[in-house]
This record gives sequence, structure tokens and C-alpha cells, in this order.
Amino acid sequence: MVETEDEAMVPDSDYEMLVSNDDYLAAGVHIGTQQKTSDMMPHIYRARTDGLYVLDMQSTDQRIRTAAKFIARYNSEKVLVVSARQYGQKPAEMLAKAVGVKAIVGRFIPGSLTNPNYPGYTEPDLVVVTDPIGDAQAVQEAVSIGVPVIALCDTNNQTTNIDLVIPTNNKGRKALGLVYWLLARETTSIKKLPFTYTLEDFEAEL
Repeated sequence: MVETEDEAMVPDSDYEMLVSNDDYLAAGVHIGTQQKTSDMMPHIYRARTDGLYVLDMQSTDQRIRTAAKFIARYNSEKVLVVSARQYGQKPAEMLAKAVGVKAIVGRFIPGSLTNPNYPGYTEPDLVVVTDPIGDAQAVQEAVSIGVPVIALCDTNNQTTNIDLVIPTNNKGRKALGLVYWLLARETTSIKKLPFTYTLEDFEAEL
């Protein structure tokens, strides 16, 4: 069930969102889990009557902007986006296609960032992960080689070893599509690259 604006955190009236509140609400970006961590408390607006925690949409919007600026600072070929989570795989691949970064989706082979003898070995300067839990191996290897990590974090995530948190529902198909689409759109805008993709292009198949 999609919440109304009355049930979700409405941004300050003088703050202009990247997309409308309705777009965020319809995608369920703000819908968290029934678990919360102390790490994510600053990004949680409230708990619903059904026990789900609700994320602050303005915080999500602001962090997407910050992450795009961060990604844009790097040579695209030295940025790696990772997603083991099924609904994050197509959005991650589309971010890679739109911005020119690398993507590893599905199973992350141990040693991908640390073993030069592995055929799929890569040396990124920045790693973006869909979920610090599902992508724990990628986070661990990034930390071991001193590479910063941007992570899409839900209410149940620990943010240890994460340099930049994007608070969002990191499990929903539409939420992941929207967040990655916005990341791609904003990054290409900063880098002055063409961007012709629709939101639907970033949504995984049902």
C-alpha cells in the first residue's frame, strides 16, 4: 500500500526535490523494514502502525545529490557499481551504461578487487553498492584496499565502513530503479554527458 504525504515525511516547503514527492512515494523509496539500526536512526522519520520504519525523503534526495557529485569527481572507468540483489542488477547495469562506470552484478567473486591473478580483477577508485548486507564482500574488499564506498542503505543496515549513505528502500524494484535513475541523471548532468534514458529503462523486470 502506498502511503499518502500525510503519512510520510514531507520535505521543507523551500526545498526543491529532484522529483516530486508523489514520485518518491509511488516508488516506495521511503518504505523501510521492521528493523532499525542506530546507524540509520538519523534518516528515519517514524514507525508506521504495521511496524515498518519510514525514511526521510528529503534526506534521501539530498544524499542522491551528494553521491552524484562524488561519483562525478572520478574517472568513470575507475568507478564500480555492485549489486547482488536481483532488483538492483538492471539499475546498476543501466547506471554503468549511462555514466560509463563498471558494474558487477549477481555473485561477487571474492578477490575481484584484491587478487590480481583473478581474470575479472579490477582496480576501482570508488565503489557503489546496492546493499551493504548482500554486497558485504565488495564492501570488505573496497575497505581493505582503501577505496571509498557509497551504499544504498535501508533502515536495517549497519553503516560501518560506508563513506556515504543513501537512505532508501534498497529491496523494492521501483525504489531501486528510481534511485539509480536519479543517480545516473544527476551524475551525467554534472559531467555534461547526454542522458536519454527513462525511469522505465532502469526498472528491473517483474
